[in-house]
Amino acid sequence: MKKGKRISDAVIRRLPKYYRYLGDLISSDINRISSSELSKLTGFTASQIRQDLNNFGGFGQQGYGYDTKRLHVEIGKILGLDKKYKVIIVGAGNIGQAIANYAGFYEEGFEVLALFDKNPKLIGLKIRDIEIKDVDDLAAFIKRNEVEFGVICTPKETSQDMADILTENGIKALWNFAPLDIKVPEHVSIEDVRLNESLYTLTYYYSRNNENTEE
Repeated sequence: MKKGKRISDAVIRRLPKYYRYLGDLISSDINRISSSELSKLTGFTASQIRQDLNNFGGFGQQGYGYDTKRLHVEIGKILGLDKKYKVIIVGAGNIGQAIANYAGFYEEGFEVLALFDKNPKLIGLKIRDIEIKDVDDLAAFIKRNEVEFGVICTPKETSQDMADILTENGIKALWNFAPLDIKVPEHVSIEDVRLNESLYTLTYYYSRNNENTEE
């Protein structure tokens, strides 16, 4: 990738899907794949796949296709998955505990150091040996452990306040599950996960696809 080149968000959001399918291919001992074959798996056109990868150098060889292991490694590097990340989760309710319990989180290099909550009934409990701590200790813990990634799973009423505490104390990336558009400084990266909006999109397509059958 040329230094300073702006890559569109659409391209970036396709990379994780390539990465996932390449991982499946490697698990099946498939050593190479063409853009046409990858197209059938991902649903993207072969031309789109080639254009996406050409933004970062291409990685393919005409007449051969792509080496699945090399491409998987290179996309992992582009996505930053060749590094380890210290993570904390704020909000130890159902979503927070589910994330802490997700084994794939750890397999990709994300180490959850602690969960935080204000509920005294939860403080001191452990999820996968990860302790739920008092949210009052949040700022000191971030600084002491040099944490850079934060996951927000709190109600929307407190999510902005929690985000402010996180970013003011060194958090540089937020994964936000709260149903609120959180404001962060320019140097902080944020990814919003809207479970309800995803569900609403599903109900739209369901309703549209079933309109004819109900007539």
